[in-house]
Amino acid sequence: MFFGGYSGQAYSPAGDKGRFVLPPLFRKAVKESSEGRTLCLVKHDRWNCLTGFGLSRKNELDAQLDREEELAAQKGADFDRDMRAFQLFGFLEVPFDDSGRFVMPDHLKSLAQIEDGLYFQGAGRFFTIWAPQQLQAMGPEWESAKAACSNLVAEAEAKGRKK
Repeated sequence: MFFGGYSGQAYSPAGDKGRFVLPPLFRKAVKESSEGRTLCLVKHDRWNCLTGFGLSRKNELDAQLDREEELAAQKGADFDRDMRAFQLFGFLEVPFDDSGRFVMPDHLKSLAQIEDGLYFQGAGRFFTIWAPQQLQAMGPEWESAKAACSNLVAEAEAKGRKK
């Protein structure tokens, strides 16, 4: 099956029992990538967010590690292969149900300062998952994502008030 990558934006407010919902757009792509209902989650190595992807990305990580080591060598830069492997392969495999509900591990919520909801931003081979307040603290190059996040949060809050 062809996997087309992750694109788009979505927001998921915190649900009951500490669960979140993987939005349909991302759920479909993760299912295609994982050939099932397994979401891989890890703290992003530079930004205060999480990275999500399906199991098929595991196959790419060794090649990514080799490329990064080669680029560092070409630049004469230090490269700690063990530390980078630790970062790349330190993800958790989190199951989700048919509706996309999953339990966010507490340590990941803490690392990304997640409280009331998740903003999802597609990034091709992976997607990022943000606590909205953490995304809003990013620089001006994040203007488009910040605007999308603010709009999606406002829509979710308005929908919540109607209930």
